[in-house]
Amino acid sequence: MVNTAYGTAGQNTAGRAPAASPWAAVGVSAFQERVYQAILHQPDAGAAGWALLTGGSPAQVRETCNQLLGLGLLQPPDSMGGLRAVDPRVAVRALIRRRETESELLAATAEEMGTAYEAGLLREEPSRLIEVASGEGAIAARLEEMYARAEREVCLFDTPPYLAPPAPQADLQADLLRRGIVSRGVYAATALEDPKILSRTWKMVELGEQARVLPSVPLKLLVVDGCRAMLPLTASAAGGYCAVVVWHSAVTEALQKLFEMAWQQATPLGQPTGDGELLESERTLIRLLAAGMKDEAVARHLGVSLRTLRRRVSELQDRLGAASRFQLGVRAAQRGWV
Repeated sequence: MVNTAYGTAGQNTAGRAPAASPWAAVGVSAFQERVYQAILHQPDAGAAGWALLTGGSPAQVRETCNQLLGLGLLQPPDSMGGLRAVDPRVAVRALIRRRETESELLAATAEEMGTAYEAGLLREEPSRLIEVASGEGAIAARLEEMYARAEREVCLFDTPPYLAPPAPQADLQADLLRRGIVSRGVYAATALEDPKILSRTWKMVELGEQARVLPSVPLKLLVVDGCRAMLPLTASAAGGYCAVVVWHSAVTEALQKLFEMAWQQATPLGQPTGDGELLESERTLIRLLAAGMKDEAVARHLGVSLRTLRRRVSELQDRLGAASRFQLGVRAAQRGWV
């Protein structure tokens, strides 16, 4: 005998509107939920009994059972008997995973549509391509927003003069690395002559930044995810700076290619692996030389005279059997010192 007193989740006997069922989040309608609940509680009642439990007709119940089979909530009939409910702990997790996959596909589609949307806006109004930020405060705010929106990778050219105080940008960059975003930087050797900038750069390398050095870079640049870029526009004699933010376009693609060309030509700036053969001061010396810094800047950083610096370089060359600084760099790299 079917128990017609069976109730469903979310039913409100006081006459108020029923609360939204969590089943709706995985694409299960209210009636589908009632049928599934009925089959869970009285698996042998059959279509007629489940119709009594749910308030539907046998035809509606049979159609809904087919839908529940498609959702993976029911097992098809076999030699052992009729329809049976799948364990809710298994079935619901499968529905959640399916919804997550669908959501990811929808997000990817939205990204593609967003690109087309931006392209349409640019064709309609090309001035949307760029945005000018004037003054340190405005530039710092735009930098913070661009770092926060990064999803895959940030690429930068680092060279004086600086459009915003270095310390806040270093904090943004450190947070970026902690989020697992790839960060690649090409530094001008002249920038690393400043002990504070050099110290900040080593800290970023320790956190996971991929850093390389060139004698000079063409401009200061930040490219986020290959589709947004920021670069200096002008610097006034009074010290006020302007920067331009460029949105996804042929311009940002060209800037990304410019970065990649410089990246291929630059020298890696990595932490040397100490093998017990070098003193800490010697490791620092090799790192600074590998960064392309001039002797005067290296000497200032180490707090020694030019004569002492050149004597130390000569001693390192003798130890490695290097006839020149170039050979010294090659052999130091072979040993994992740079």
